[in-house]
Amino acid sequence: MVRFAVRRLLVLMITLLAVSAATFAIPYASGGDPVRTILRSRVSDQALDPSALAALRSELGLDRPILIQYLNWLGRALRGDFGMSFTSRTPVDQLLGSALGVSTTLAVIAIGLAFLAALPLGTLAAMRPGKRLDNGVTVLTQSFVAVPEYWLAPVLVLVFSRYLGWLPSAGWRDPTSIILPAVVLALRPMAYFAQVTRAAMSDVLASPYMTAARSRGLSGRQALLRHGLRNALLPVMTLFSLWFAGLLGGSVVVEVIFAIPGMGRLVYNAVINHDIPLIQGGILSIVALAVLITTATDFLYALINPAVRVRDGAV
Repeated sequence: MVRFAVRRLLVLMITLLAVSAATFAIPYASGGDPVRTILRSRVSDQALDPSALAALRSELGLDRPILIQYLNWLGRALRGDFGMSFTSRTPVDQLLGSALGVSTTLAVIAIGLAFLAALPLGTLAAMRPGKRLDNGVTVLTQSFVAVPEYWLAPVLVLVFSRYLGWLPSAGWRDPTSIILPAVVLALRPMAYFAQVTRAAMSDVLASPYMTAARSRGLSGRQALLRHGLRNALLPVMTLFSLWFAGLLGGSVVVEVIFAIPGMGRLVYNAVINHDIPLIQGGILSIVALAVLITTATDFLYALINPAVRVRDGAV
């Protein structure tokens, strides 16, 4: 287990280091001068004073070698200091903290809805292969996979906000504001979870240890709960972590449509406004959280299923 942990942590550090380098290079990769971009965000005069450019370049340390600039930026980033937002003149860490709380709440509720709906659907479909329920679950999940969020969200707004008046159409004011965006975000992962649960549960039900459990006098339900459900959940767990990490920063369309002040909308507005510190802080935070979540899932997976450590040579 120690070797397994060391390998995973080494991969984690290398990944984060590579992501930080790519994030730091964003203003240079855009082909413009970062100092000019910063100064234009502060003054309206398009004819920038060369002395002002030189002074700002020296103040920010952008006249130093690129490696020194990166190390200084990385040191501040490790402390959570990404500088000031160009547009709002607010510390980036404050904006990220507020937006991350909103996105985390939305992602947890959405992924929870997806899991609670997918687990019984996939299990019931696996217990009745080829029957109406199985076919119905297959059609339903494939439909949810095919429906894009940018189409589904306006439709739900029209039905439940415009015509029925049951739910608010946008904003982040009270618990009812979470329902529509959470449902929109939950349907696609729910479809994948249900499909994976069905496939995994089908393998479990056909396994010898389930037959042995039934031969010892356990009912089908008892055998499933005691022996089958744990093994069937292993592949779902990996998919669960990937979707949760993706929802933290990948719900841009939903957050923009529903005017939710989360990470996706924050980074989207930063890109539109060429707000480099906010772009850098947002991207690095989202990717770092995604990598941390998947790494934590690897450890949990290895604890539940020792075969993972055996394949990794860590036992």
